[in-house]
Parts: sequence; structure tokens; C-alpha cells
Amino acid sequence: MRTSSTAPTQPAPLNGAESPLNGAGLPTVSVVIPSRGRPEFLGRAISSIVHQSYGGEIECLVVFDGGECSLPSIDLPPHRTLRGIVNDRSQGAAPARNAGALATRSELLAFLDDDDEWLRDKLARQVEALANGGDVSAVCSGIDVVYGDRTVSRVLDKERIDHRDLLLSRLAELHTSTIVVKREDFLGRIGPFDESTPGSYGEDYDWLLRAADTAPVLTVPSPLARIHWHGSSFFEGRWGTMTDGLHYLVDKHPAFHSEPKGLARIYGQLAFAYAASSRRAESRHWARQTLRLDWRQPRAYLALLVGAGLLRPKALLRVLHRFGRGI
Repeated sequence: MRTSSTAPTQPAPLNGAESPLNGAGLPTVSVVIPSRGRPEFLGRAISSIVHQSYGGEIECLVVFDGGECSLPSIDLPPHRTLRGIVNDRSQGAAPARNAGALATRSELLAFLDDDDEWLRDKLARQVEALANGGDVSAVCSGIDVVYGDRTVSRVLDKERIDHRDLLLSRLAELHTSTIVVKREDFLGRIGPFDESTPGSYGEDYDWLLRAADTAPVLTVPSPLARIHWHGSSFFEGRWGTMTDGLHYLVDKHPAFHSEPKGLARIYGQLAFAYAASSRRAESRHWARQTLRLDWRQPRAYLALLVGAGLLRPKALLRVLHRFGRGI
């Protein structure tokens, strides 16, 4: 079987108890891939979905967010479907993911960026964890960060993540490409991705904060997705988008002010981003705010070095990326 039509569909509203099941009684899963102008990666992402070991039905839905709307030709195994739609909302990762979620009928939703890929047992392990995890909002997993010729595994040492954990740290291991969630929770008690997020920067972090505020986020303590970092990564070097997104995030989540170390981390990111965009006065201001909250926060000192011209931001990011880290 080959790819289906790219025409959008208008599915009926879904109640979780009425969702379709395959012959084995396993829940169906729809995987949403937002894609914009990176066809060289898209085929790899789709292949990693349709060749999952999971025994249930999997729908792969590519949401084309501008650019050419063309699905790669892929032979599909049984119980796998592939289709594409055009993002009919505003452009950006958050609207594209929401457009995909609204165009599905499956009981479970999952997300994958078009330049990332899944390991073969990802869905099978996560669906089992979600079924046995009790009242959780979503399930994520560890990741392998691939940068150049290096691969760094990042796995949390804690399987249930609460709201405070995410206030203290972004926990990059909880990557969007690892999220599996019940569709009724995504559209209901958690809510979709926030389309007002400036440039869609941090919309995944905002969503996880809201998810963990409803119930813990479960994580499978193994790397089940490969996250590829490279020069065409969407937010690479977009410092203005980063500062706008971080300000929006702090304003939206006043609970950050109850966790000084977590707030200092974000202020340190602001200081660094302003320094990298040569806005030195703003950088110094946010560096001072960072150190007032937590004098041990390294981002403030890195921002001051960048602002003084003693450190190049791109060179620092290259070093951090080699260890699977970002700013």
C-alpha cells in the first residue's frame, strides 16, 4: 500500500470510549508531523513511524506548514496509513500540530518533528506505560541527541514528573517528539498547543507545564527517539524569537515566581539571548536579575562574557550541542 491523498478531512468529534480499536483491542494512534521545507528529513521520520513494532493501528498525518505539499512514496506495512493535509490555521509549529490533532480520530495522539525519528519499540512501550500508569496527563521518554558524529543519551532518573519539576527545569528529555497523550485530554483538560506563543518558541514547554499541572507526566526511562540537531534546526540563532517567547512564558505562568532557581534559569536565557543579539544593556539587566535570584546560575556569567565580546555564542552552542545540551 502506498501513500493516500493529501486532501484534508473533517472527522467527527471523538469520545475516548468510542474510539476505533483494531482486532487486538489496542488503541489506535495518530502521529502528527508538522513539516515545512525539509523533505530530505521527512521520509526518515515517516519510516520510523510506520515501522513501529506496536501492534495497533497507526495513522501518520503530515501537516504541511507552508512550502511544497508532497508526501514521499513509501510502502506501508499492514495497519499503517499515511496522509497529508495543509495547515489551515496560522503558520508555526503550534498551529500545525493543533491542525493535525483536530483532523484525527484516534484515541491517542503522538507528535514527531520532521527532522527527528523514533526507535522501533517507542509506541509499544509508551502505550503500555500509559495504560498502566494511573492518572497521568501524558507519557514521554528519554532521547538520543544526535549532533554531527556524536550521539548523547539523555534519560531522566525520575519516572513521574510533577509541575514543580518543570518549573525548576525545562527537562529537555521531555521532547515534543516523545509525547503520547489521550486525544480527549489534549483537547480537554490540558488543551492544545498555545498558538499565541511568539514564533511558537517554547510552546512545547508551556504545554508540558499545563499537562503536569493537571496530572503527572510519565516518562519511560529509556531513549526511544533520536533528536537531530543541525544547522537547519528551526530556532537555531533566532534570538529575538527566543526572548519574545521567554517573556511570554513567564507572564503566562506566574508560578515561576514561586521557584527562584527556575525563574533564574529563564532570566539567564534571556540575558544570553539579548547578549547574542548585541543588545548589551538588556543583557546586563537580565544578568543582574538572574544573579539576584541565584548567583550560581551559569547562564548569567556566559551572557556577560558574550556581551563583553570574550565569548562567541555560536562557538559556545557548538560545544554544548556536542554534549547534548543547549543554552
